[in-house]
Amino acid sequence: MTPGAAADPAPGRHFLTVPAPGGERLDLFVAATLPTSRTRAATLIATGAVTVGGRAEKASYRVVAGEVVAVVVPAPMERPVLGESIPLEICFEDDEVLVVNKPAGMVVHPAPGNWSGTLVNALKGRGGALAPAGDPERAGIVHRLDKETSGLLLVARTERAHRVLATALAERRISRLYATCCWGHLEGDALTVDRPLARAPHDRQRMVVVAGGRPARTDFRRLARFASSDLLRARLHSGRTHQIRVHLASEGHPVLGDDTYGGGGARRLAGLPARRHWLHAAWLRFPHPATGLVVDVRAPLPEDLRHSLATLAERPDLIADPNALSYFGFYHDAD
Repeated sequence: MTPGAAADPAPGRHFLTVPAPGGERLDLFVAATLPTSRTRAATLIATGAVTVGGRAEKASYRVVAGEVVAVVVPAPMERPVLGESIPLEICFEDDEVLVVNKPAGMVVHPAPGNWSGTLVNALKGRGGALAPAGDPERAGIVHRLDKETSGLLLVARTERAHRVLATALAERRISRLYATCCWGHLEGDALTVDRPLARAPHDRQRMVVVAGGRPARTDFRRLARFASSDLLRARLHSGRTHQIRVHLASEGHPVLGDDTYGGGGARRLAGLPARRHWLHAAWLRFPHPATGLVVDVRAPLPEDLRHSLATLAERPDLIADPNALSYFGFYHDAD
């Protein structure tokens, strides 16, 4: 799933009652309650879209329990999504669906701060049909990957295909397996993390484990143990934002290179480039939306992660080996 600005709240007038004990800054209260980012809340306050008991207040105002905060969220300005000539690696394609091997560093769909250069811009630039997935910015997208996560991503070309695949995803009939390396070592070769996730109340770009969050389960299997890290295969049973990254961090073993959740240190030791975390969507299996037959698609490790794997494993020959994951048994016994 893609990091970036938090989704804007629904347009219209919102009435927020301050719970006891109160005392929170107005911008923080609005950000946590709508919810939205603190920057967006501050902008709404500065432009007069927020009132407290009918009066304007500054972002630093301390709200009082029982006060009613009214927030008027304007409708977003429509912005055309333009096709761009951006090379894409297509791993599977027919009239109903395609599978893209997304490179690290590419955002999946346009949003504030990333209106161009996204996967959707590239798909539109290729031509051909894309399913209308609610709005032009998400045309055809069935699921997402974080910006710095590479690998396989499923795109629907027809409305029927999008509906069928979205249902299959919700019913866990789509298998998504990721290769990742974490700092340190798991206690055993298998680990299941079943902890609910939600956005952090004061930082909408981060996710946290919290009671009352959305259910999230990830199964991990260790494929190799290196001096400072483990190579893991991760299977998603749900698709929450940053799920693999947060679940591993909650175990004290953050993903290598993950600056957001504590794994960004010692990049040189891991052989990782800047702003790259060690996470790759390597194996995707899904029922074809027209035939029901299982489509099996695999994406070898990209060069940057092969270089890191060779560094961690002290095996220079792996840098040039497109089947490095197969060497460690990634594609065996996945069911």
